[in-house]
Amino acid sequence: MPKATYHFPRGFLWGTASAAHQVEGDNKNNQWWAWEQTGHTNGTSGRACDWWAGRWGEDFERAAASGQNAQRLSVEWSRIQPAPNRWDEDALERYRVMLKGLHERGLTPLVTLHHFTDPLWLAEFGGWESEAVVALFEKFVRKTVGALKEFCSLWCTINEPNVYALSGYAHGAFPPGVNNLKRAVQVEANLLRAHAAAYHAIHEVQPQARVGYALHYRPMLPKRAWSPLDRLMRNISYTGINMAFPSAISTGVMKTPLGKFIIPEAKGTQDYLGLNYYSQDTITFNLFNPKHLFTHMGFPADADFSDTKFIANIPEGLYSSIKWAAHTYPGLPILVTENGVESADDRMRPRYLAGHIHQMWRAVNFNWPVQGYFHWSLVDNFEWERGWTQRFGLWALDPETQIRTKRPSADLYADICNENGLSSDMVQKYCPEVFEKLFPS
Repeated sequence: MPKATYHFPRGFLWGTASAAHQVEGDNKNNQWWAWEQTGHTNGTSGRACDWWAGRWGEDFERAAASGQNAQRLSVEWSRIQPAPNRWDEDALERYRVMLKGLHERGLTPLVTLHHFTDPLWLAEFGGWESEAVVALFEKFVRKTVGALKEFCSLWCTINEPNVYALSGYAHGAFPPGVNNLKRAVQVEANLLRAHAAAYHAIHEVQPQARVGYALHYRPMLPKRAWSPLDRLMRNISYTGINMAFPSAISTGVMKTPLGKFIIPEAKGTQDYLGLNYYSQDTITFNLFNPKHLFTHMGFPADADFSDTKFIANIPEGLYSSIKWAAHTYPGLPILVTENGVESADDRMRPRYLAGHIHQMWRAVNFNWPVQGYFHWSLVDNFEWERGWTQRFGLWALDPETQIRTKRPSADLYADICNENGLSSDMVQKYCPEVFEKLFPS
């Protein structure tokens, strides 16, 4: 049996990721809380992981004790600016204390400024459909970064703008529940304008900052490579889902299936690329699916599926995602800002984790500049419209009692973090079913 270790570069960031609304609890002043109360989600967030009441401290301890050296978290706009003309200095101070707590535990913060949630007053004003939101977001960013810059210099402006726009305005799964592709594209254009404004504002407030955004990237393959219709649908889907922000940051022109948006101020506005990868899609032309532009998006029938078949375990997709990023932006640092899987019984997570870490190591060995990895997530949290039906945590959470229970994969990830690498002994111990694939004889 071969024995080896796949090591990563010195200084590599190992962490976990979370979003404010999913972990803080009792966050009642944003559009997601209102959406939950009207029955649009599978349960309500409630106390979530109880971070706003102080349980962030014990979870940061868990992260530090397991060898992590970084944490990705977000701030909640509706707490910091609860009304258009009012700032909550106490909320900003609470975030300062949290970030200071990360530093005290040896954890580098990566702070996301917008992760799917908006203040109620902004939603009532028209939200991201109005270009006026750009100046409002920039004002919020300047205030927040100015208050927190002592404890953070690594910023993510907007998380998954493509998911926010499409899920809220094309598919209707997120608030405000709109099914209109034209409106979704307009929202994504305003998100891009806001990202660009935030990028420049942060560098004015904190010149040494590193600023990027987190792209939800989905590699796509035509189900039948011989079919011109499958290939056409793949290209349309790929462009529509993946390429709006990247095209604009490369050229200043945001390309979408509905046309181009000229946004020159967006060109070059990233100091790193945040890459969120969960799985890879198979695309088929489907004449009977006009609602989704005659396209069916799915996974191979024989895939290694997660609990609810929400994710297929395709580690090679992370490699191809990093390859795309490295070739699109040569030399630009890459952070894997999210990667994980729902696995309540923890049977799938160890092989998912090991397989994806291995593929990331392959990418690093092409000298592609991957500098960190943030697993989703440290503790089970409220998974948006899917509520508590999906369990992504290295630690299980009972939302009623707030009891955390460590899953075996938490020990695997701790071993990876402490070793700064993935070893054959780890794979043999936690997921022997993939040993031969990761460490072939």
